[in-house]
Amino acid sequence: MDDPRRSLPSVDAALASPGIAELLDVHPRGVVVDAVRAALATRRARGVGAEGLAQEVQAAVGPSLRRAINATGVVIHTNLGRAPLAAEAVEAVVRAAGYATLEWDPGSGRRASRHDHVVDHLRALTGAEDACVANTNAGSVLLALAALASGREVVVSRGQLVEIGGGFRIPEVLAASGCRLVEVGTTNRTRSADYARACGPETAVLLRVHPSNFRVVGFTEEVGTAELAALARERGVLVVDDLGSGALAADPAYRGEPDVRASLAAGADVVCFSADKLLGGPQAGIAVGSSRCIERMRAHPLQRALRPGKLVLAALEATLALHRDPRACARIPVLRMLSTPAQEVRRRAERLAEAVGGEVVATTARVGGGALPLEELVSFAVALEDPRGADALAAALRRGDPPVAARVHEGRVLLDALTLDEDDLDLLPALVAAAR
Repeated sequence: MDDPRRSLPSVDAALASPGIAELLDVHPRGVVVDAVRAALATRRARGVGAEGLAQEVQAAVGPSLRRAINATGVVIHTNLGRAPLAAEAVEAVVRAAGYATLEWDPGSGRRASRHDHVVDHLRALTGAEDACVANTNAGSVLLALAALASGREVVVSRGQLVEIGGGFRIPEVLAASGCRLVEVGTTNRTRSADYARACGPETAVLLRVHPSNFRVVGFTEEVGTAELAALARERGVLVVDDLGSGALAADPAYRGEPDVRASLAAGADVVCFSADKLLGGPQAGIAVGSSRCIERMRAHPLQRALRPGKLVLAALEATLALHRDPRACARIPVLRMLSTPAQEVRRRAERLAEAVGGEVVATTARVGGGALPLEELVSFAVALEDPRGADALAAALRRGDPPVAARVHEGRVLLDALTLDEDDLDLLPALVAAAR
C-alpha cells in the first residue's frame, strides 16, 4: 500500500507552497519554520499525509492569546479572562501602550505615584481615605497582611478559610505573608466571643474573608463587620475585609453580596476586592481604607513585586470613571449583561436561531468568577444538533476563528445568548456553518 507520508514535502518545499509562503510576510520566519517542522514531524509520527498542512501551520503561527466568543452563559468566565472590558477601557489601554504618564507628573516634571491615576475615583466611589492597587485580589490581601501583620497573629474564622481557585488557599496566603494563623469558631458558626478569646498581645489583624464562591446555609452564624470592628478598636487591632467579588455599593441585583462602601462605613480598616469581577475592569486587586494602613502597604517591599503595569491601570482608571456616572455604567459589559431583560436575551436567541437553524430553549445562566454562586439568571439559548454528536460539534466550534466556547447539554450544543454581544451574533452564523 502507498504510504501517505510520501506526500509530505521537505521543509523548504513547504515554506514555498501556497498558504504557507504568505505567512512569511506577516509572521517571523523562525516562528513559521518551527511550525512547519513540528507539523511535519507530527504527521510522520502519525502516518498522515500532506492534506491540510497549510491550515495546520496557519493555526500554529497565530497568537495563542486571542479573542474568543463566550456562548456559555457564564458572565464572569475565569477561563475566558473574566470581565470583558468596556470600549472606553480598551481605548485607554491603546493610548497608554507607548510612553505614558505612569509615574510622571507633566505639571511639575517630577516623579509621581502610579496609584494616583485611580485613587480619586476610588475615594469618591467607596468613601475610603486612600487606596492602592496590586496585580490580583490575592495580591492585595497578601500585601495588606505582610504590611500590617507580618510576624504576628491574624485571627480568621474557620468558616472563612476558603480556597479561592487554582488551588490557592487562604492559609497559604497567610503563610506567605509571614503571619501566624489563628483559627476560631467552627465551619458553620463563629461568634464575637471566639474572636475576643483569641486576641492577645501578638494579635495584629482580625481578617474577614467573604466566601464568594460558595455558601454555607442552615445552622449558621457569623460576625458582622461592625461588630468585629468594635472588638478590634477595643483590643487595639485592625480589621482587614477580603470581599473578593468587588461590588462597590449596595445593589438589589447583588442579593446578599457585601459591598465595599458598607464595609468601610462599618469600620473595616482595609477592604480588598477584585477589579475583574463585578467591577467589570481588568485583572487587579484593589485595597481601600485608612490612610495610615494604605501608606504602610505602599511602602512595603512587596508592593513593587505586586504592582500592576500601565495597561492595567489605564483600563482600571477608565472603568472606575464609568462607575461614577449611573448612565455610563451600562457601557460596562458585565453590568450590562447582568441587567439585560430576559425578553432582550430571547430576542437575541431568536435572531441567532433563525440564522443558524437552531431551536430557542430556556436556560439558566450564571454570574461566574466566584461571585453570587447561588444566583440563577433567566436566559435563552440556541440548541444545535449534529449527526456527528454534540461533542464533535462543540470541538469544531472551538477550532473556529475566533473559537467559540459553548455548553453541551442533553446531546445538544447550547449557545447562550446572555453572553453574546452584537458582534458575536454577526460572526456566529458563519462559524456554525464552518463547524458543521
